[in-house]
Amino acid sequence: MLETPEAVLDALRENNDRPYNLHRAVTAEELVDAAEQFDEPELLVTALLELMSAYEYTGEHRKAPVVFARVLKLRDDSPDAFSDWEANQVLWRFKWVTTSLLQVPGVPLAAIRGWTDQMRDRYREAGHGMQPVAAMRHRIAAHVGSEEAERSAYDLWVTRPREGMSDCEACETRHRAIHHVGIGDERRALDIWQPVFDGGQTCAEEPYVSQAHALLPLLSLGRVDEARSHHLSGYRYARGKTGLAEEVGLHVEFSALSRNEGRGLEILAENRALFESTGASLSLLGFLTGVEVLLTRLVADGYGTTTVAGPLGRSWTAQSLLAHVSGEADTLAAAFDARNGTTGVGDRRRERVARPALLAEPLPLGLRTTRPETAPAPPVSSRDIPDDFTELVTRAREMAAVGHPGDTALWERIAERVAAEGHVHAPELGPEARLRAELVEQRGFTAYENENWAEANAAMTEAADLFAGEAALPWHALAARARVSSFEWGDAGDREAGDFPSWSVLDELLGEARELLGRAGGGVGADGAGLGTGEGVPGTGEDTPATTDDTPPTGENVTEKYLTVLHCRAFAAHAEAAAEAPDVSAPTRARFDAAMDAVVSEAARFGMPHLAVGVRRYTADLASRAGRADDAVTELRTALELVETSGRPWRAPRLEAQLGQILLQQDKPEEATAALRQALAGAARFDDTTFPVAFTYLLLGHASSHVGDLPGAVRHLSEAAARFDRESDHNAAAEARLQLADVLGRSGQPADAVAVLESLVLDDASATVDERLLAQIRLNLARGLRELEEHQASAEQFVQLAETVAAWEDRTTYTLVTAESAIALARADRWDAARAAYESALLAHRDTRLPGQAGLICEMAREFAALTMAAEGPDGIETALARLAEADEIRDAAAEDAEDLVHWYEAGATAYQRARALAAAERFPEALAEMERAITAYEEGGEQGETPRAEATRVAALIEANGLNSPQAAISRLDTAITRCEKAGIQHAAQILSALRTDFATQREG
Repeated sequence: MLETPEAVLDALRENNDRPYNLHRAVTAEELVDAAEQFDEPELLVTALLELMSAYEYTGEHRKAPVVFARVLKLRDDSPDAFSDWEANQVLWRFKWVTTSLLQVPGVPLAAIRGWTDQMRDRYREAGHGMQPVAAMRHRIAAHVGSEEAERSAYDLWVTRPREGMSDCEACETRHRAIHHVGIGDERRALDIWQPVFDGGQTCAEEPYVSQAHALLPLLSLGRVDEARSHHLSGYRYARGKTGLAEEVGLHVEFSALSRNEGRGLEILAENRALFESTGASLSLLGFLTGVEVLLTRLVADGYGTTTVAGPLGRSWTAQSLLAHVSGEADTLAAAFDARNGTTGVGDRRRERVARPALLAEPLPLGLRTTRPETAPAPPVSSRDIPDDFTELVTRAREMAAVGHPGDTALWERIAERVAAEGHVHAPELGPEARLRAELVEQRGFTAYENENWAEANAAMTEAADLFAGEAALPWHALAARARVSSFEWGDAGDREAGDFPSWSVLDELLGEARELLGRAGGGVGADGAGLGTGEGVPGTGEDTPATTDDTPPTGENVTEKYLTVLHCRAFAAHAEAAAEAPDVSAPTRARFDAAMDAVVSEAARFGMPHLAVGVRRYTADLASRAGRADDAVTELRTALELVETSGRPWRAPRLEAQLGQILLQQDKPEEATAALRQALAGAARFDDTTFPVAFTYLLLGHASSHVGDLPGAVRHLSEAAARFDRESDHNAAAEARLQLADVLGRSGQPADAVAVLESLVLDDASATVDERLLAQIRLNLARGLRELEEHQASAEQFVQLAETVAAWEDRTTYTLVTAESAIALARADRWDAARAAYESALLAHRDTRLPGQAGLICEMAREFAALTMAAEGPDGIETALARLAEADEIRDAAAEDAEDLVHWYEAGATAYQRARALAAAERFPEALAEMERAITAYEEGGEQGETPRAEATRVAALIEANGLNSPQAAISRLDTAITRCEKAGIQHAAQILSALRTDFATQREG
């Protein structure tokens, strides 16, 4: 009940601690009403200023000037009711009124300028300079849009020196930079912004607001890494804040122009309430314009019927919401231009909507996002696809004959043409049955690449029947049957060693191949003429035997198909050996060696040794699994030399990718980076659509991180995650983002890291991720939020994680999570839940006493004691001492050789915290005695204990000098400690202690 002034004041203090939102504004309105019942102008002043703050930061700008008018009247009528701070705020908030009135198109410009004139007069009367007034006049001119007036106002503002009533430096920097963006000088704008982005200029809203306004300048200048980072951290700050509607719109616009339309739709869904935020019309226009940019692109790209989030109360598609938003924005822009007498607002809006995408491909943001629904079918990707069908098929067969991976897109187009209504087969292409078989075979290759073994098996069986029947190509049929048999070995990850199909079928196929080869007289001449290119697994790409040849349709490339059968046996032998690795049994190893030797020797017999490149990959892989990385590298480099001499460079990328992976395992990240970059470049150059691009980017991210190129690591891991998304490999995408967040954290970008992890714990995202992987993500997120001091959010993540791991048999993880949950809950001021979690963690440890827990529980107890003292002050001393006693008990019960606990350190740390608690309770003699125990314990740690010992000595000196009034004893203690630190080589500690000694000595002299 607000029946006394004191109760109202307490409620005002409580409301001041709330985040800025509608609830805070409504409460502030109620508190003004409550304050008015008392004849205490001081209380009403405080309530009105609180209400004005609530309006300012929740986007209710149209209401703020009315409140300020009341404040001004009180200031004139009852000046003694204002404290010095409140009197200063009256002058400061003239600037708020100017910007608030600009937000409302119904307020005439003359009225706004009248407020700035009154601001000028009040400032002069108070002895302040005119720089803040000039800043407001520039703000008006920039809004109106008269270029000449705006430049003149800008010069009058920036040429005046800053003074006490000037906006904070970071906010002024933002407006200076926005001016230069407006006149097209984006480079200059970013230079001006740099102190804000470097952290040298900050305030409550900066750098986050500036990050939103800098997104498109960064993107247009190619500084995509910075743009990505600004979006991640800047949007986290703006999300859901009605006072930052314009900035949310800028993030939506950035998503559209960086080709991340799915991200834009997610932002839209998270901020639907902004459509109803009418208290700041200019900010609303900025939001609507950003949304219009997104929707315009979606509709133009064929997503007009996609369901999107719009104003509450009805369902929206991109098309219908675009019409609504465009109409609303047109009306608002016209109202502002009518008020201003210019076309400035409308012109700026039209320029934004007309701006094309700034990137050719989506900028990987590192976030888990969804693509818009009801997307049109993507076109077949290929270079220079012939329109003539005969030429198209001929080229596909030629490319397949040399193992060029670009044939995949051609076969896809061929399949489209064949399936089209009215298609007629061209006789010059040979039997139609052959083409049908080739297309079915290609379908099998695609299924193989996606590891859809059953689908691949069915397709290859169908292809074999077609080749053997009407097409009359027995060698093609034999090769397809060999692939069917080898596919049975392909899914090695789900097999136990020895649990493989019989070799009898592959042996029979090899016998049949040799018989057919004998009938053909060896198949080719000594020069290898007519030999195909396949040399690896029974799939597609550079490892794949060609499925066709450039011989007449009535003939077959006998040798190529013979080698295909040998490759299928090698594939099966590799799968069997890999399942047993690293300890491959003698029979399996013998089978593997024989299969590999057969390919190598037969390829050499026909004068084409480079056709054995694929089996060298198998040999390298098995060597790597056995820990013989050097042998693997040698094998791969030999294979690359063979590729180079063969004149078929499209075979190199997979070898280079495998080489890069092994070099990375050898801790040679520089060499690995070079190999992986070459692999990706080659795959792109030769249009290899089946190349494992996502995984290679993941490896490149690791390699870049290891060489210290953290921005490069962020770029590559973001790309990997985005590509895993496209492949619907949700766990791999989540793993990539987990690693990305780690790199971002190590790069000094904790907010970016948290943004990435937050995108993984959304309901629709988390449902597709492995439970244990999701638990690790949530743990890292909770810790990241703790680092950002977002303790409430951190506690929520810890609590959800604790609920998950409670059902696990792994009690070590449960204890760890519960202990961290207790601290997070205490930091979030949820003490009942914190105490319950604390007791649960303590009980779990006492019940199990598993290795690796004692140190964790001791740390929890110390942290809990410190937080208790911070929350309760001296009243919490007994509780804190009890917690510290529990830490000592846990340490004493732990074995001397406990792997997670260093006894001397734990003893010293607990004694140190106990001394701090006793000092806070002003029990100084006990505190000093306890700190002496800490110093003694740290001395047992030898060199490792010197730094914590110096810190304990520092606090002991403070207790002596300030608590026990013995500065000379403190100085003597510090003299000894300084000498010790210098001798130990810890100069930083010595400098800190020396500075403290100087302070004490100065105090004594004074």
